[in-house]
Amino acid sequence: MAWFCSVAFMDVLRALCRTASSRLASAGTMILLAAGCTTGCTTGLGFDQPAAAGRPGEPTPPTELITEQLIATETEAMARVARQDLTPLFVPRPSPYAIGAGDILSIVVWDHPELAASGMATAAAVADGSTVQPYNTPPGFVVDHQGRIQFPLIGLLGVDGLTEERARTQLTQKLARYIANPNLTLRVQAYRSRRVYVDGEVRTPGLQAIDDIPMTLVEAINRAGGMLPAADQSRIVVERGDIRYDVNLRELVQKGVNPGAILLAHGDVVRVHSRDESKVFVSGEVIQPRALTMHNGRLTLNEALGETGGISPLSGDPRQVYVVRKTAQRTRVFRLDARASGALAMAESFELRPKDVVYVAASGLANWNRHLSLLFPGALTQAVGVTTSP
Repeated sequence: MAWFCSVAFMDVLRALCRTASSRLASAGTMILLAAGCTTGCTTGLGFDQPAAAGRPGEPTPPTELITEQLIATETEAMARVARQDLTPLFVPRPSPYAIGAGDILSIVVWDHPELAASGMATAAAVADGSTVQPYNTPPGFVVDHQGRIQFPLIGLLGVDGLTEERARTQLTQKLARYIANPNLTLRVQAYRSRRVYVDGEVRTPGLQAIDDIPMTLVEAINRAGGMLPAADQSRIVVERGDIRYDVNLRELVQKGVNPGAILLAHGDVVRVHSRDESKVFVSGEVIQPRALTMHNGRLTLNEALGETGGISPLSGDPRQVYVVRKTAQRTRVFRLDARASGALAMAESFELRPKDVVYVAASGLANWNRHLSLLFPGALTQAVGVTTSP
């Protein structure tokens, strides 16, 4: 069989010489280089070369062979990153709402309508000669920037940081000096002191006011209309001051942790990232090179190759499956020998990261064929036709 292949190969070369003798004479050296690609040409990327082509001062990154030991090391590194301390976010028993500056309180003293906020506003309007009410402001007692309200008979009363119950108790004690057995109702009419901002892949991004219902992460997302289909539930960021918390809802649920216990605070920013921001790019000798979106933050090398149709049986080299990863410190290049024993299991265990590039190199014969086709377009096909013709 080997003898037959060598004879057929020599026939092809003789036919090439007969059909393109003039071009062979002017480019003999290039033919030798092209033929040498059957043993010397590999990826064309220069992963294993001492220096990048055209950049003698910049060595290329070394190639790391994907083994079980390397997979275990990478898994442990990813686990350390995922073990961020989210304890400050979890509040199992939220405290009642505390009144703050900007809130509007509704205070009703029974049997004393003259002490109502609407009555005070009407009296002030008559005194000023104006009947225009503030735009979009419900009637009530506004908590000023110092956390105080102005109430009849009492004057200034500090309510900042108090719950509705404590504020009602203090107001009742103050009114008892002027009214016998005062009976009053106090509640927050408009919540305007505390807010969170929800952004990203939600239906209605924007500000969400914190009210008497605890503003948990799930509550904030639901008030924003819920997540869009393109949302990545594994990449939800909560920014609190200078601290950034990465929340993976899928992972929390798998661990038995209730995401509803994550309580947001005033000024928190919630960003729901898109799955399009976590793409993995597969190129080279695969059936369908394209960009892949990760499945809630997870995609293995085996899944990436499978979703692109696998390695091309005609031109791909299964010994040279590369993963190029750009990190903050350096560029890392991993190589998988898909022909090795247990390669499929290792590919299934090798977790890809966002922006990874998976590249399948061409085989030596495919590279030789392409180089020869560039030198002599159509010559190889014509030569094969000559050798097969009677």
